[in-house]
Amino acid sequence: QVQLVESGGGAVQAGGSLRLSCAASGRTIMSYAMAWFRQAPGKERNFVAAIRWNSGITYHADSVKGRFTISRDNAKNTVYLQMNSLRPEDTAVYYCACKANVPIGSSWYSRDSSYNYWGQGTQVTVSS
Repeated sequence: QVQLVESGGGAVQAGGSLRLSCAASGRTIMSYAMAWFRQAPGKERNFVAAIRWNSGITYHADSVKGRFTISRDNAKNTVYLQMNSLRPEDTAVYYCACKANVPIGSSWYSRDSSYNYWGQGTQVTVSS
């Protein structure tokens, strides 16, 4: 089992920045990749960014490219999401996710069904 705890959410004005953290504990050696998803009220949960735990290869949704950056600290078993130039449409609950096994096929990183463990979420609110 892997436990995930997110932190760093909050309220910010448009154009501002926030950094989310996701601390992983438990059998983290099982982890292949980590990701961030977000869900706005009344909408589906959408992919934001992902990172392969060992290689550091990253993937970002088109909507956040150039503004958000995912990174990880292997020693701390922590994944970060640096969010800059925030917009009101970035308002959502942000979830951290862990993929335990080697993926099959392409675009696995953007499917929430690819991930085995989820955090409880952290609210990000961007005002105009």
